[in-house]
Amino acid sequence: MGCRILVVEDEVFVATEIEYVVEELGHHAVGIAPDKPTALKLAPYADVAFVDLNLLDGTTGPEIGRLLAEQHGLTVLFMTANPGLLGNGIPGTVGVLPKPVGEDQLKQAVEYTVALRKAQAARAPRGLRVFN
Repeated sequence: MGCRILVVEDEVFVATEIEYVVEELGHHAVGIAPDKPTALKLAPYADVAFVDLNLLDGTTGPEIGRLLAEQHGLTVLFMTANPGLLGNGIPGTVGVLPKPVGEDQLKQAVEYTVALRKAQAARAPRGLRVFN
């Protein structure tokens, strides 16, 4: 059975591509959140979240990721063109995948994050930096 995945991304073309890959892999995209209020509203319907850092309401991604992990129990993976903004990582989150991301790398990242959610052994895809 697939996971319920939230896409926290304000660039519509990037967000719809992620949704497409999620659905193609047999998971359910619960929605696209371009900002913090929308992400927190959709959080109860998701198991996993892919979170960009710079959104419509500013650089709220790090805080959103932390809240989704800590308060909602989601498995969170950041996807951003600015991975350095995360420093050594955000407690409770998986890691960061630098953008731009090819379709194969995105598929591997989705499957890796879902496997972690299901407590299955998984190998991080090339380019993904896993937080400690």
